[in-house]
Amino acid sequence: MNRRSIYKEFSKKLIFATSFFVIVLSLIFYGFTKATIYEDISEELLKDAKLIVTLSKSQNEAYDSNLRVLVNNDTTIIVVEKQNNPKFSFKIYSEKEDNFIELLYPLDLSTHQYLKMTKNINSSHKMLNKIFGNLMFLGFGGLILIIVYAFAVSKTLLFPIIKITEKLSNMNANSLGQIDTKSLPIEFDSLAGSINTLTKRIESYVKYQKELFIGTAHELKTPLAVMKLKSQVTLTKQRDPEKYQEVLNLHIKEIDGMNQMISSILDMGRQEGAQFEKPTELDIIQYISNKADDFKLLAKEKQITLTFETEIKSFIAIIQETLLIQIFQNFVQNAIKFTPSGQKVIIRIVPNKESIVLMVIDEGIGCDENIDLFAPFKRVGDKKGAGLGLFLAKSAADTLGGTISLKNRTDGIKGTVATLELKLNPTCKL
Repeated sequence: MNRRSIYKEFSKKLIFATSFFVIVLSLIFYGFTKATIYEDISEELLKDAKLIVTLSKSQNEAYDSNLRVLVNNDTTIIVVEKQNNPKFSFKIYSEKEDNFIELLYPLDLSTHQYLKMTKNINSSHKMLNKIFGNLMFLGFGGLILIIVYAFAVSKTLLFPIIKITEKLSNMNANSLGQIDTKSLPIEFDSLAGSINTLTKRIESYVKYQKELFIGTAHELKTPLAVMKLKSQVTLTKQRDPEKYQEVLNLHIKEIDGMNQMISSILDMGRQEGAQFEKPTELDIIQYISNKADDFKLLAKEKQITLTFETEIKSFIAIIQETLLIQIFQNFVQNAIKFTPSGQKVIIRIVPNKESIVLMVIDEGIGCDENIDLFAPFKRVGDKKGAGLGLFLAKSAADTLGGTISLKNRTDGIKGTVATLELKLNPTCKL
């Protein structure tokens, strides 16, 4: 099966359309010129006929051959008798290699006499043929220009697509780059922007996946090495039962940590499956409000006050619920984990012109903004955890087409602001 080239197809259609336009325009011009020349000749004949009839009547005599001097040498005049003819009529005809135009004009209707004026129009016919030949010559030359023009225009119009295609074809997992939108027409800003966003996500995904594999190997290897070394030291000689019990407790502790890490890695697998989950219509305000009520029990155990704030009653969106709740749970769980007893955690939703922002604000230890907290196995403080929560949250946010950030508070209170910004789309309703 032959594959089509958009460049060749576009060039062919442009050549056909332009050529058709030029041909039609040339034929219209030729037809208009021909009609104008014949019309001028006809008006001249009619004018001469009226003059002859007028002079004939003023002299009170029939047509005289002396009136022949009133017309051109290439015009012949005779008087004929006709029955039931119109007021006057024209006829164009050819005899051998000559071309004529004939006017039949009434001289005396009572006697049915008519002037029959025949004019030789060879010169006009030759001029029209010359005009037609010139049009054909110009058309042939124009066709060449049209072909050149079509290929040039096609190349120009398709240049942005060719450039984007070449850029994408040269990309791989090790060389992902951004498309320079400044060198493209503004009509391609949306496409180039989408591709740049996609490549940025792929680059981030590849980077984090490499870190994830390396980090997973390291995080699992370290406790295994500790367990092995402790077991070898314990087995070098006989020890009290308490020592063996201490080693077993250490093993259990390390196994629990590895089990937690494996659970987090399994969560990643489940999240990748959730990326293909069919989006559903969801009232985000009502949904987050209900989930906030569930976390109030967890916050109450640490004597933390958790509140939900928003200025809107409803926000309907088509969204993947599993990914949204994964981000929200991570934000709130981290806020409760790092906030001391007696402090506050605020869940706030703020609508903007082009987005809706979900914020979880705590009064905890704050964060180091100089490190990439969304990389796998990055831990803050001395709290237990696999260090994959924020990594999973960012991955979920990328899938939803949103942006995620973690910043220190700027209102004079120590703590962290975790933010998820989701862009509005036509399916969203306030």
